Amino acid sequence: MSLTAAPVRLSTQSSDFEARFAARLHWSAETDSAIEQRVADILADVQQRGDAAVMAYTARFDGLTVDTLQQLELTQAELKAAFDSLPAAQRDALESAARRVRSYHEAQKRASGESWSYRDEDGTLLGQKVTPLDRVGIYVPGGKAAYPSSVLMNAIPAHVAGVAEIIMVVPTPRGEKNPLVLAAAYVAGVTRAFTIGGAQAVAALAYGTATVPKVDKITGPGNAYVASAKKRVFGTVGIDMIAGPSEILVLADGSTPADWVAMDLFSQAEHDELAQSILLCPDAAYIAAVQAAIDRLLPTMPRAAIIAKSLNDRGALILTRDMEEACAISNRIAPEHLEVSSREPHRWEPLLRHAGAIFLGAYTSESLGDYCAGPNHVLPTSGTARFSSPLGVYDFQKRSSLIEVSAAGAQTLGTIAAELAYGEGLQAHARAAELRLTNVPPMRASP
Repeated sequence: MSLTAAPVRLSTQSSDFEARFAARLHWSAETDSAIEQRVADILADVQQRGDAAVMAYTARFDGLTVDTLQQLELTQAELKAAFDSLPAAQRDALESAARRVRSYHEAQKRASGESWSYRDEDGTLLGQKVTPLDRVGIYVPGGKAAYPSSVLMNAIPAHVAGVAEIIMVVPTPRGEKNPLVLAAAYVAGVTRAFTIGGAQAVAALAYGTATVPKVDKITGPGNAYVASAKKRVFGTVGIDMIAGPSEILVLADGSTPADWVAMDLFSQAEHDELAQSILLCPDAAYIAAVQAAIDRLLPTMPRAAIIAKSLNDRGALILTRDMEEACAISNRIAPEHLEVSSREPHRWEPLLRHAGAIFLGAYTSESLGDYCAGPNHVLPTSGTARFSSPLGVYDFQKRSSLIEVSAAGAQTLGTIAAELAYGEGLQAHARAAELRLTNVPPMRASP
């Protein structure tokens, strides 16, 4: 039986639009309770037994049995050998993508990641000191597919930020190492790399073992076990975000070839069955043309079954009154990837407030952002773009406030601080400020 993909057709002018729209958007991020319990057990085991537990779970889940965990560490020579073994075209593409990603994140660092300070009128210095994290862990998926682009997007901004050690973990089921992933680690400047994955890899990075060093933050996507583990270790280490299924929203005015838009919808649908692809457009004839393109192109896709399942279960083609309404609905969705596929993308961009990444113009396919445009492809999902940002240099830095109060400044600030401290009933706070005054007053009782 041939596969068909029929994303739900909605119109904002229909009386039942709101209910059907909400039902299509709904996705529960709740993790299965059995997964949660299994992850909790794995984390506790790794925290207690370290290397031995990591080796046991790697043998069970990835089919790799070793005598010591050091056997699962990739050397820099292996990473370089993987790079050297690639066809010239792949080496060139990897290095070109890395250059663009590095260039973008270096600009990001210059714009927002530098220390600063100033002195006020009495000579008091105030400022902010920006310093990199010491050591970070990056998780690179390696089960159903290999993701060298994820290596670049996680390791390069950490490197640009000045992180001293970047520890990569990547599962290699049955010992199958992807040369592109290893080569990407070489190009991106990964310090150490281990062929371990799952909740046990997250636990090893968070708690440290005899072989795997403890990190300060863990970034990178993974399956439900990885997401659950990252949630549980947050607080012991930092994490970037909890990623949900991939999403694309195409905001179109009908001027882009329908085949292009259909393929853009496929580009996210092929990730997995839970991925979401939505088209917003005020032109009913164009929406019909996109559906016809979907019907024609789907049989040519190697991952047609996954695409069909995703579009049938979570896809939508939505007819809007106009482009302004399409922009308003886009803001409600707050998509991970937002393509503005129109003749005048810069006319609509000011109306768009919530999106992980905005792709302007018909020639800007989302896939270019995934691989080589430069901005990071680790983006907030499931509507979290309302309050979250793409992964960037700032995720690998921390900020310390700088305060140097002059003798003159202490006279003014000390009086203010003492007054507020007495009001809060904290006499030691008040007295610490008052002792620096030229004329030290007697200590007061708090009200």
